[in-house]
Amino acid sequence: MTPAARLQATIELMHEVDSVARPADAVVSAWFRARRYIHDIDRGRILELLYALLRHHARLGWWLGRHGREDEPRNRLLAWLTLKEGRTLDQVKRLFNGAKFAPAMLTDHEHALLLKLQGGTIDHPGMPEEVRLECPSWAADPLRRRFREAFGQEMAALLTPAPLDLRVNPIKATREAMLRALKDLGLRAEVSAMAPYGIRVHERPSLASLPMLKNGEVEIQDEGSQLVAMLVDARPGERVVDFCAGAGGKTLAIAAQMNNKGHVVACDVMEGRLKRGAERFRQAGLHNIETRLLAGETDRWIKRHKGGFDRVLVDAPCSGTGTWRRNPDARWRAQEEQDLDKLVSLQARILASAARLVKPGGRLVYATCSMLSEENENQVAAFLAAHPAFRAVPLREAAPRLTNSSHPDYLSLTPARNDTDGFFAAVMQREGALAGGPPIAIRGPFPE
Repeated sequence: MTPAARLQATIELMHEVDSVARPADAVVSAWFRARRYIHDIDRGRILELLYALLRHHARLGWWLGRHGREDEPRNRLLAWLTLKEGRTLDQVKRLFNGAKFAPAMLTDHEHALLLKLQGGTIDHPGMPEEVRLECPSWAADPLRRRFREAFGQEMAALLTPAPLDLRVNPIKATREAMLRALKDLGLRAEVSAMAPYGIRVHERPSLASLPMLKNGEVEIQDEGSQLVAMLVDARPGERVVDFCAGAGGKTLAIAAQMNNKGHVVACDVMEGRLKRGAERFRQAGLHNIETRLLAGETDRWIKRHKGGFDRVLVDAPCSGTGTWRRNPDARWRAQEEQDLDKLVSLQARILASAARLVKPGGRLVYATCSMLSEENENQVAAFLAAHPAFRAVPLREAAPRLTNSSHPDYLSLTPARNDTDGFFAAVMQREGALAGGPPIAIRGPFPE
């Protein structure tokens, strides 16, 4: 594709992302599946530009609003080319030339906009801090309360591209073998800093080019997500529930911990997610997983299995603030303060219901990919106050080798501090007969 054709493709893809209520990654995947003729190199450049535009959404919108222009894909791209790439008016005209597959020629209004933007940069001293840091207004105060003086640092980290992390499936492969295989593909990769089965790839390969991904030897999973699954500490022969399993990323890690022995129930309220998860389970060679479609957090299945499980993971639906660098569009989907209140209430109901499944001496792990205290430690404190049969298991007891958490008792990871997605996890134990076994042994190397 020519540079102009890639710009036009990006405009069309942005329109698609803007027009549907699905996450950008799902839209992008479907869009490219319908255009298999686009080569990998062109796909990579289109994606790179698309996600750069998404990460600069508020700032580009601010500039367009400043000059009375509509915040829509073509205007956004024109502002980007001028303010971020430093293109001159003549250079932009040559790209927007109206040729076949290229963007239409500039209108008089667009020409006037570019003249006003010439010589500017993407940041401006008149921008509010929330705009400059791409932080939606509904999340700004909760995040400031959480991070205080580190607010700017953490928000800046969320504007960087997320790394590609893989989790090796020990049922099918070893980390050493996968590192060699990645090297043979010409990729730079190294062991993760904290996760014992993690690999960080320092490239942006086409995922279709990774045979180990197709055959279930590895899964794409952020290192923080891997650590949450490790905290479940599932042992071979136990009975485990992944209560909000989704498409099964953490379920896979838990079942592999158990060496295919025992029983894992992957629950969700979305049938499509469970079907996708079941396909991944088969590909990974895991046979100890059952999928269970629930009608909601009060499904009768929960009552019938009360006190029947050694480990229960509640990876609760949340605001997703910890995933913003991976899903930059997520921060701009409709989310108001009252919706956060509703979300916190839903989390509390889910947690209370899932807790009924834990046997005496068993453990309940509550996790989110949020960095808001309202969804994390405050949620846990409220649960423990209302459920005296449970006690918090401090991180130093549950996983003494995990020393780089920003919370003394719970797993708390952030992009700026840990170079992972933002994650929170709390381990709680139901009082009664003690669950056997030592704390989980997460191998190093570990950060100082």
